[in-house]
Amino acid sequence: MAVSYKKLWKLLIDKDMKKKDLQAAAGVSWASITKLSKGETVSMDVLIKICRVLRCDIGDIVEIVADDESS
Repeated sequence: MAVSYKKLWKLLIDKDMKKKDLQAAAGVSWASITKLSKGETVSMDVLIKICRVLRCDIGDIVEIVADDESS
């Protein structure tokens, strides 16, 4: 299973926000934003802070996607 933050990036575009704006408003580290950009996992605390700032639910910013399994 992999994590996709495409919904988050679309939401930022809709709200006319940049990653640096999100980082400052949510009070998360730049390392966390970098992890999100690379599709890596971050702590639930980071996701909750982002949801508070964007006034959304976790499902609105993150999606679990199945890995492509070739057998």
